[in-house]
Amino acid sequence: MFERFSSGYYLGEMYVEPTEDDRPVAVIQRADHERVNEQLYTTGEGVERLDAPLVMKLDRRHFPVLGDDDVPTGTLAVPGDLADESLPDRREVFLAKAERANELLRYAGYEAPTGV
Repeated sequence: MFERFSSGYYLGEMYVEPTEDDRPVAVIQRADHERVNEQLYTTGEGVERLDAPLVMKLDRRHFPVLGDDDVPTGTLAVPGDLADESLPDRREVFLAKAERANELLRYAGYEAPTGV
């Protein structure tokens, strides 16, 4: 789904569409989310979360992405403030590597839930 692009990002192509409800967060299919989390964000040491947000970049905006069972596989559903008149469409999407994602989430004030 994603391939190495630079020292801070992976690049992939997804079908991007506006969310059908007033969700304030972007979502992808839960199984896709867990698979990407496991392949790209985990270290293989101890118990690690597979539901932590991914950080994606569409155009010039970074945003957290969570998993949702109601989204088709290969689709990124974005809130209205991230959508434009060109959507839905297939688009290139950047996925921040683990270190960069943690940094971006910290800057945005995101605090991960405690416990596993």
